[in-house]
Parts: sequence; C-alpha cells; structure tokens
Amino acid sequence: MEPYVIWFVVALALLVAELASTTFYALFLALGAAAAGVAAFGAPDSPLWLQGVIAIVVAMAGVVVVRPFLGRRLRHGAAGAIGPGIHGGFVGQRALTLDQVGDELHPGHVRLAGEVWMAYTADHSTIDPSAPVVVSAVRGTTLIVRPAGSAPAAASEA
Repeated sequence: MEPYVIWFVVALALLVAELASTTFYALFLALGAAAAGVAAFGAPDSPLWLQGVIAIVVAMAGVVVVRPFLGRRLRHGAAGAIGPGIHGGFVGQRALTLDQVGDELHPGHVRLAGEVWMAYTADHSTIDPSAPVVVSAVRGTTLIVRPAGSAPAAASEA
C-alpha cells in the first residue's frame, strides 16, 4: 500500500476520534497526518522520516498556535446566560408527559426542548400522559418532575 494512503487513513481515523472527544487535539494530529499524506503523494520518493517530521511539525503548530486561539474564541462565544440543559438549566422549565410518569421505580418520559427525556416524580405521585409538568431537578440524564400546578420541590431534592 502506498504511504500516502496510509497517512490519509490515519488522518481520517483521527478525525473520527476528534468527533468523539471534541478536545481539539486529534484534529491537529489529523491535519498533520493529512499534510504528510499530501507530501507523500506529491513527492512519492520522499523518505518516511521526512513525512513523519512534516506530520509532527504541522500537528504541533496547530496545537501550539491555533488551539489556544480556538479555545478562547469558543469560550468567548459561550459566555452569557446558561441555556436549558446546561448545568441544571432545565430546572423550572415546563415539559409535557408522553406516558405515565411515576416514582423512581416507575419512570416515564417527557418531551422537553424538542427531545424525549426519562423522568420520575420525587413525591411518589403518578402523572398521567399529556399532562404539563415542571422540572424540579436533574439527576444525570433523568429529570425529576412535578405537576405544573403544584408547589416547588424542597431544596433537598435539587
């Protein structure tokens, strides 16, 4: 197999790894592998060590120069109000039950922000389907809800 093909396969694998991690490290490694692949394609007789040096230099330049800029830019864009779903931003939001929602041993589902979420009630009550509810707490990926007309949950549940 030609070296440039191997470099491009490595670059593609690193891009997939970046999509899974979103840390902006594998992205620059992928760019380095792609640059080495372009070098191997453009100069088929170039030694493998030279292609490796190109990959390392491009990856390091990306990590050292571009990644800090990208990180600052993304953090700056995220400043401001916390949106729903981030760090408990769902608390206080209204949702609609899709099926019967019971206690922790008998959870149901609600639709919130266009998505379906597992939910249960903290007071061991049962809420019928198509009933409006309010999120009183978030535990992992599960919402703790109460009927929309009832009093807020105790602070110990949050």
